[in-house]
Amino acid sequence: MKELQINEEIRDREIRLISEAGEQLGVVPCKEAQKMAEEKELDLVKISPNAKPPVCKIMDYGKYKYELAKKEKEAKKKQKIISIKEIRLTPNIEENDLQTKAKKANGFLKDEDKVKVSVRFRGRELGNTAAGREVLERFAELTSENGVIDKKPKLEGRNMVMFLSPKSS
Repeated sequence: MKELQINEEIRDREIRLISEAGEQLGVVPCKEAQKMAEEKELDLVKISPNAKPPVCKIMDYGKYKYELAKKEKEAKKKQKIISIKEIRLTPNIEENDLQTKAKKANGFLKDEDKVKVSVRFRGRELGNTAAGREVLERFAELTSENGVIDKKPKLEGRNMVMFLSPKSS
């Protein structure tokens, strides 16, 4: 948030003034506006510096900053951060190992995280990419109750990658 000019920092000769209640008081000299703010024990804040003449408002600046910070904090609370968890497999993985990894992926999907499932091909395994595709399809089957395939299995270099996203309830 950019800092606003307040009280003596405002150097303009004339300003358009808005009272603390929100009503327009018209174009007044800056010194007069500062006196009015001082009498009410409030601050004169330049809210629109680019307007001709600049717009200033009489308000409690500390309270205003506090309210803004509060709104920002509230907005952050409502944000959902999606993280991507990765699970690595091999083309010749055993059934029990596959089920264990699927159970872990189901846990991630229940926590509303996306899962990146990759099969790493080493050496001659690269000649039989169909086995890796079968492993990924079997994995998607095992996690189908909690997740859906976001991106189908695709070969990228030595890895075949698939993305799963949580099922929307």
